Amino acid sequence: MKMDLNSDLGESLGAWRMGDDAAMLGIVSSANVACGFHAGDAAGILRTLREAQARGVVVGAHVAYRDLVGFGRRNMDVESADLVADVIYQIGALQGLAKAAGTEVRYVKPHGALYNTIVHDARQARDVITALREIDDRLVLVALAGSPLIGWARDAGLRVVAEAFADRAYTPAGTLVSRREKGAVLHDAALIAERMLRLVSDGVIEAIDGSQVRIVADSICVHGDSPDAVAIAQQVRQRFEQAGVTITSFAGQPAA
Repeated sequence: MKMDLNSDLGESLGAWRMGDDAAMLGIVSSANVACGFHAGDAAGILRTLREAQARGVVVGAHVAYRDLVGFGRRNMDVESADLVADVIYQIGALQGLAKAAGTEVRYVKPHGALYNTIVHDARQARDVITALREIDDRLVLVALAGSPLIGWARDAGLRVVAEAFADRAYTPAGTLVSRREKGAVLHDAALIAERMLRLVSDGVIEAIDGSQVRIVADSICVHGDSPDAVAIAQQVRQRFEQAGVTITSFAGQPAA
């Protein structure tokens, strides 16, 4: 068995620190690197990319709404022309920094409200798909497991990877419990590791009501912005290794 572990990194901004990128890059196989629209500054993003390259971690563009104040978690009704251009702009900026760091952008994972919106909003999903196709149709799109977005993107010719979330609760329908709901974010590292091992081995996860939900995923995200992030990621990796699960990126190895 094998599985990709990914995390959101490069999100510090100036004097404001977010997460522990150095520690997470020693654990995960894929790094979703901020592109400056929801978080991250150019110097910090470049440091994260260089560290990812040195650790052999594959990097992806963590594109978002233009929302620094709201950390990209506020819903926005962006015009299609603006959304397509904004996504291209972010990927292009990260590609330039990645080249300087000796690596390359291999995939795209939308962030926050944009991620959640394109799961069900066909118009905004089409805009993101269009942006990927226009800048580089070889880029892999990371999308929520079980969402309609997966089919829309594949129909447009993109390669898509389905993703599950280690530190989030699921509804009985297989969607994420809203962060506004009690119990939406999980903190028990040992429990999370066992949940993820069962997901990998049996394709099943326990929903917030105790029911069993079937999830097909090729990548697992451990958010990098929670105080428990490093401990959770370490516990998941350790449990996978004990069970013989190989941790490797879905996008192959990074550029040498």
